Amino acid sequence: MATKKKVHIPTLDEVRASNPHYDMVVTAVQVFPFKSGANLGHIKGLAQVVLNDALTIRGLRIMDGENGLFVGYPVDPFYKSDEFRSIVFPMTRELREHIENCVLEKYENCVLEKYQTEKD
Repeated sequence: MATKKKVHIPTLDEVRASNPHYDMVVTAVQVFPFKSGANLGHIKGLAQVVLNDALTIRGLRIMDGENGLFVGYPVDPFYKSDEFRSIVFPMTRELREHIENCVLEKYENCVLEKYQTEKD
């Protein structure tokens, strides 16, 4: 039986030590992968993150795109237009990459763990 890969989400102090200008940090991640047979298009699961133990963002979508997996942010369901309008989104590239890395790492570990338990 293969060993489980542990997800390490860096603490606020660890992230600030590596980048002193970084103010927001993911302190908790929950992912909810969909079953492999579910026909939901490019959506592979949902996620929620907690930033700085103070702010929860729910409704993040784990999407499968042309360039691989990425994180989609919640959109305003009442916005009337041909385009979507995000209601929550990171303002800096660094924060976007940090959130995406934490969510996708947790997602991949959950899928791997689920696959290993089904295999056994």
